[in-house]
Amino acid sequence: MIKPWLFEFLPELGGPGLEPDPRDVAALFGRYLDLWARDEALGFEGIFFSEHHFGRSYSASPNLLIAALAARTRTLRLGVMGVVLPYYHPTRVVEEIGMLDHLTCGRLEIGTAIGVPQELARMNMTMAEARERNDEIVAVIDAALANRVVSHNGKYFSFSDLRLLPRPLQQPSPPRWTTVVSAESARRAARRRIKISTGFNSAPMIKRIFDAYREEADAAGFAAGPEYLALRRRVTLAPTNEEAHARAKAVADRLKAFVAEDERLNANVPDAPAPTGGFTLSDDEFITGTPDEVAQNIIAQCRTVGAGHFLAVLNWSAPVDEVAEAHALFGLKAIPLLRKAL
Repeated sequence: MIKPWLFEFLPELGGPGLEPDPRDVAALFGRYLDLWARDEALGFEGIFFSEHHFGRSYSASPNLLIAALAARTRTLRLGVMGVVLPYYHPTRVVEEIGMLDHLTCGRLEIGTAIGVPQELARMNMTMAEARERNDEIVAVIDAALANRVVSHNGKYFSFSDLRLLPRPLQQPSPPRWTTVVSAESARRAARRRIKISTGFNSAPMIKRIFDAYREEADAAGFAAGPEYLALRRRVTLAPTNEEAHARAKAVADRLKAFVAEDERLNANVPDAPAPTGGFTLSDDEFITGTPDEVAQNIIAQCRTVGAGHFLAVLNWSAPVDEVAEAHALFGLKAIPLLRKAL
């Protein structure tokens, strides 16, 4: 079985040169909250929200979206893929984990990330510093989830004998995830037994990353089956193949414009992972077709890499009505095929 998730990137209205009416922004939030609540009945496993800053999306504080959606749903798992740890104090991260796990009645998924180099650079933070902060905060999370009272003395944070409340409802911890982009980051996650998610690269490249995770897990003494691994892809679907490819072209055009206009993505960050400035995506990143065609492509890629979870970015940045139709098509026609896949 392949567990189907939504990966949500809430698109900004307007852009750098066009400020939308605040009432339209409020209406957009309402439309998406209604849409996500309906996704529960469509059979999605859950929703992972993304965190981005300084333009192009309304996802600066995805934990707020989890809190809002928790009251409207009963079974959807809810998380962030991932909370950008270098922006925060570790005690706040831990205490929000506890609060959200109770607000979701035990449906929280913990996801963390180092962050986008170009966004971190806007905060005058190098990737070297971001990695150090990330590792230090992850160590605090590890300790806080295992102990009632936590002390820490590190390069960026120091505190003694703190009770971080509330303790999560799921014990000993909600499921934990992190995003990875390399074999080495996958190995680090395996040593902590944290689940991983990745995308962008080709299926053979992702298999190498996942193989590194599995090898490190074996060395650490646990078997990392498909349930530890998630593949994330941009999916465009429609009732007919012709419509799907027309919509996929619109997605590609929006993505090209997004990259061309977004100064963050075109900024040269010296210590960012190569390539710096701009980026390329594998053809495998884009899955297009009817629900049946999309499902078969997803199943093939998940089998290639050994992933038990699939995170779908559906009809990226399209008008809400088109996105809603894509959710319905995926839920009603693709999800049953994914859940039957071996």
